Amino acid sequence: MAEVRDGDGVAWAAGADGVYEELKTFEGRSAATAVEGKDPVNGPMIRHWCEAMGDSSPAYRGPDAIAPPTMLQAWTMGGLSGYEGRSPAHDELFALLDGAGFTSVVATDCEQEYLRPLRPGDVITYDSVIESVSPLKTTKLGTGHFVTTRMDVRANGERAGIHRFRILKYAPAGRGSAPAPRARTATRPRPVVNRDNAGFWEGVARHRLLVQRCTGCAVLRFPWLPGCNACGGQEWDTVEASGEGTVFSYVVIHHPPFPAFDPPYAVGLIELAEGVRIVSNVIGVPCDKVRIGLPVRLDFLRADEDLELPVFRAVEDGVA
Repeated sequence: MAEVRDGDGVAWAAGADGVYEELKTFEGRSAATAVEGKDPVNGPMIRHWCEAMGDSSPAYRGPDAIAPPTMLQAWTMGGLSGYEGRSPAHDELFALLDGAGFTSVVATDCEQEYLRPLRPGDVITYDSVIESVSPLKTTKLGTGHFVTTRMDVRANGERAGIHRFRILKYAPAGRGSAPAPRARTATRPRPVVNRDNAGFWEGVARHRLLVQRCTGCAVLRFPWLPGCNACGGQEWDTVEASGEGTVFSYVVIHHPPFPAFDPPYAVGLIELAEGVRIVSNVIGVPCDKVRIGLPVRLDFLRADEDLELPVFRAVEDGVA
């Protein structure tokens, strides 16, 4: 790998000579065209999915059932027998990354857009394209490149959804990978803000904890979702939580260390007075004093100049 030195004279990997330019040539290349899913959308798979997820929404049962939107990728998966109809682009890209020393792989995240509901009997087809390959990045796992693939999904020929899947192909840290640049000021990981939860983060910016409320059946829900789990309704408004709650469950994080965090620290599942639950940090009390049932009150933590987060401060003897 080529070596670059920053302004402090610290050496770090800039990528194998010429490899990133070659990786960039894969952007926009087709990975699959008009591939048909191995099974049409069907009731048994929907039932198994809902049982595994604990989702009892009536929208996924009965003669007018739809598939849970998050099953979008399930109808395109190759299973143990593998994928059919792929172009050689994926294999060629991975071979290039392997040859440059990025031999390990980990899935990092996915993003989905839902354009129309999927119903039992729909025949699924999809196209797939290599959307982007990142410049060289250094992570706790090691140094490598993020590869994003976009899948355009159709149902009976009609656009139904978009699925983006991102992986990291990397050289494991401590196994010959280049040293990372000298640590800069550590920042908290950024929350993923999209059209489904943007209103929640806008509320946080105003020091308000907003909970969705279905306008059809008045059931509250958190985290924010595009539809109601109780009645399947698509319309909603918000109510502002009082900020009072109790610790329903918790863990204390000791390892691994992570920049911007100082272990040990407590992460709690907080049951709000309104009845919904939220995952957040428990502060204001030593970790070994956190307990189930501990009263807590909403607070806001300025993590850095660009990020503020809701947290919950322990209430001892009625005083936060």
